[in-house]
Amino acid sequence: MLRDIRKQYEFSVLSESDLAVNPFDQFKNWLQQAVESAESEPTAMVLSTVDEFQQPHARVVLLKEISNEGLMFYTNYTSNKGQQISVNAKVALLFFWQSLERQVRITGLASKLAEQQSADYFSSRPVDSQLGAWASPQSQVIANHNVLDQRFEHFKNQFNNQVPKPPHWGGYLVKPTAFEFWQGRPNRLHDRFVYSSVDDDNWNIDRLAP
Repeated sequence: MLRDIRKQYEFSVLSESDLAVNPFDQFKNWLQQAVESAESEPTAMVLSTVDEFQQPHARVVLLKEISNEGLMFYTNYTSNKGQQISVNAKVALLFFWQSLERQVRITGLASKLAEQQSADYFSSRPVDSQLGAWASPQSQVIANHNVLDQRFEHFKNQFNNQVPKPPHWGGYLVKPTAFEFWQGRPNRLHDRFVYSSVDDDNWNIDRLAP
């Protein structure tokens, strides 16, 4: 039964002396370890948004870049997530790296990237992925999968492998206001540390009870 499933977390520990002063440095360190580990999708993150009715929504997207300003991902601006961000820019991100028994929770504000930055990234994508961005009316109701196949072929013939970025597609920057780093420990006595933003350069660090 589900209630009988148990896992003892024993992979590692996280102590105050392990922590970087800046949460971006701590995150980059953990992300690199996840990339080098057995994780099949180390850049996968759950993005949570809130709609105009205060209903939360969550889905998995891929982290594509990180800077000292924030974390970046790309999507269709007319999708459900894009429309929700336009109503409420407050979002949450969640990374879970099972093999490392770690998770990172991030809260922050999402804003669109500059058009040129989105265009530069779009041009680096495989052509089929570029065509997919045109073919999929993301989050809209469609009759069947043939609709997507037909649209894909239409745009493939139209652009002939010279695919421009769609005007409705681009990137977001999530500027964090808080990071929480969680390391699984035995007996459910996990390590949790939260970084809270004081200003652009300074962060408070507190240990939380698991």
